[in-house]
Amino acid sequence: MAISSARPAAPAAATERRGDGRIAALFLAPALFGYLAFLLWPTLRGIYLSFTGFSLLGAARWTGLDNYRRMVGDPVFWDSLWVTVQYVVINIGVQTAVALLIAVLMHRLTRSTFLRGVVLAPYLVSNVVAGIVWLWILDTQLGIGNEVLEWLGVGRIPFLADADWAIPTIALINVWRHVGYTALLIFAGLQSLPQSVYEAGRMDGASEGRLFRSVTVPLLRPVLALVLIITMIGSFQVFDTIAVTTRDGGPAGATNVLQFYIYDLAFGRLQFGYASALSVALMLLLAVITLIQYRLMRAGRSDLD
Repeated sequence: MAISSARPAAPAAATERRGDGRIAALFLAPALFGYLAFLLWPTLRGIYLSFTGFSLLGAARWTGLDNYRRMVGDPVFWDSLWVTVQYVVINIGVQTAVALLIAVLMHRLTRSTFLRGVVLAPYLVSNVVAGIVWLWILDTQLGIGNEVLEWLGVGRIPFLADADWAIPTIALINVWRHVGYTALLIFAGLQSLPQSVYEAGRMDGASEGRLFRSVTVPLLRPVLALVLIITMIGSFQVFDTIAVTTRDGGPAGATNVLQFYIYDLAFGRLQFGYASALSVALMLLLAVITLIQYRLMRAGRSDLD
C-alpha cells in the first residue's frame, strides 16, 4: 500500500516543474523581446546593410565589400578614429586613477552611505544635462569657470572652442560624471579583499605604499579589468556630450569622434550603408580590444585562488 500511494508523486512533481518553467518564461519574455527587437535584430540588420548602398531613398542595393574598401581609403574615418583614441586614453587614464584614489580613501577613512551617495550623484545626471551645465560653466565669455580663471589672473581659456582644449575638456567632463560609479565598483572590490593579507604584510614591516602596490592592486586585478573594459567600451561610443557641447564635431573637426561621424553619415547624409560598415568595424574593434584586455590582465583569475 505504501508503494502504490507514493507513485503519483512523480507526475505531480513534473507538473509543478513545468508550471515553474512557464512562470519563469513569462517573466523572461519582456527582457527576451527587448534583446531580440532592440539588440540582436538591429545588429544583424546593420551587418547586412554594411554590404549595401542603402540610403532611405530607394531599396538596398548589394555592393559587397565596397563600403569597407571606401572605409580603408577614407581620411575622415582615420582622423575620427585618432580623435576617438585620444579621448579614450585621457578618459580611461584619468578616470581609473581618480576612481582608485577615491575608492581607497573611502575604504580606509569612511564607509558612510551618505558619502557614497554624494560620490555617485553626478552619475545620476544624464550626459546631455551634464554637457549643458559644463557648456555654461566653461563658456569663454559668460561662464563662471572662466570668470574664476580671470579673477585668478590666468586669463580666459576657450575650453570648447579651441582644437587643443576641446577633447581633453570633453574627456574630463565625462570623467566627472562617471568617476563616482567607477569608484564604487572598485570600492566593492576592496571590501571583498581579506584583511588577513594586510595584517601579514604589516607584520613583515610593509609600509602602506608597499601594501597598495604589492597587495591591493594585484588582488584587485579582476575588478580593475572589469572597470577598464566597461570604461573602454563606453569611451569609444561617446556621442551625446559632444553633440551638446560642440554640436558639429568642431572646432575644425577636433571633436569629430567615430560615433559622431557615423551619426553624420547616416542621418546627415543618408549614407546608411557606409555608416553601417563603420559601425560593424567599430564593433569588431571593441571585441578585439576587449579580448586583448581580458587576456593580458588575466581577468578570469584572481591571486586569491
